[in-house]
Amino acid sequence: MADKLIPATILTGFLGSGKTTLLKRVLTEMHGHKIAVIENEFGEENIDNEILVSDTTEQIMQLSNGCVCCTIREDLRATLALLAERRRKGELQFERVVIETTGLADPGPVAQTFFMDDEIAESYLLDSVLTLVDAKHANEQLDTRQEARLQIGFADQIFISKTDLVDEASVDALQHRIRHMNPRAQQQKVHFGEVPLSKVFDLKGFNLNTTLEIDPDFLTVQGHDHGHDHHGHEGHDHGPGEACDHPHHHAHDDDVKSFAFKSDRAFNPAKLEDFLGAIVQVYGPKMLRYKGVLFMKGSDKKVIFQGVHQMMGSDLGPKWAPGEKKTSKLVFIGIDLPKEILLQGLEGCLV
Repeated sequence: MADKLIPATILTGFLGSGKTTLLKRVLTEMHGHKIAVIENEFGEENIDNEILVSDTTEQIMQLSNGCVCCTIREDLRATLALLAERRRKGELQFERVVIETTGLADPGPVAQTFFMDDEIAESYLLDSVLTLVDAKHANEQLDTRQEARLQIGFADQIFISKTDLVDEASVDALQHRIRHMNPRAQQQKVHFGEVPLSKVFDLKGFNLNTTLEIDPDFLTVQGHDHGHDHHGHEGHDHGPGEACDHPHHHAHDDDVKSFAFKSDRAFNPAKLEDFLGAIVQVYGPKMLRYKGVLFMKGSDKKVIFQGVHQMMGSDLGPKWAPGEKKTSKLVFIGIDLPKEILLQGLEGCLV
C-alpha cells in the first residue's frame, strides 16, 4: 500500500515581504508539524546562517522541532526525489514540504515539476502556491517587475504583510488591483509571526474539485441577467460594462489579467478538446493558471479541468444533482491573453 502523498506548498514573494520570517517560524517554533523546507540556495537572505551554523557537506538537516531544512544544490526534482527516498527508508521524518522560491522567480516551472515528472507525482501532491506581498512596496514592484505580477497570477492564497505601514485606502487599492489580476486567490492581511499554520497548509489549490474557488461576485452579473450566453468580464464587484467605481483603479493596466467564461449550453467534448489543445500550444507560456467546471454533452457528470502553462488535466467530478442548473464556468489567468479570441473560441465549442 503506497504511502499517502506528501503535500507540497510553494512559497513565493518579493524581497521584504516576510518569507524569511514565516520560514523561520516554521523551522524554529514548536508547532507540532514535521515539515521539510527546501530553500533555494540563491535566496537573497539565507536562513541557514542563523539557524544552521554547520558547514557539513550534507545539505539536509534534521532540526530539533522535528522539521527538516534542505538547500537545493542541483535541481528541485533531484532534491524532492532524494527527500522522498530518505523518508521511505525511515531516515527522515516529515509530513509535508515547503519550497521557497527566490524572490525573483516565476513559480510556474516549480509548479510544473509536480505534474511533469512521474517519480515526483508518485510521492508528492502540490497543495498550493502562497504569495506574500509587502503592502508598502507592492505597487512599485508590480509596476516594474513582471515576476511580481506572475507571482500574483499563480497564487492560490495571497498574504499581504506590512499593512500597518500604509493607510487603509492604499491597502484597499492594492487588494482591488490584485483581484483584477487573480480573482481566484483568497487575500488575507497578516502580521507575520501571527498567521496560524492551518491557514498556510492544506489549502488544496490544485485539487480538481468542483467548487471553482473564485471570488463569488466575479461570475455574477450585477442586478440582472443580460440574456446572452457568455459574460466574459474582468473584475469582481462590478458587472460587465459597469464602471469600476474606484478612481485609482485605472492607474494600473497590468499585463497579468483574469477573465471568465460562463454558459448554460453544453460543450461539444471533441471541439473543446481541440480548441483548448490549440490554445495551450500557442499561448501556454503566457497562461499561468486556468480552471473550470464544465457541462459536457453526453456526460451526466461535471468535468473539472485545470492547467498550469502547457500542462492541462481533467477529471470527472460528481453527477449533476437533480434540478441543479447545468452551467460551465471557466476562469483564465495569464499575461496579455487574447480575451476575445478565447471567448469566441469557447463559444464556438458549444453544442
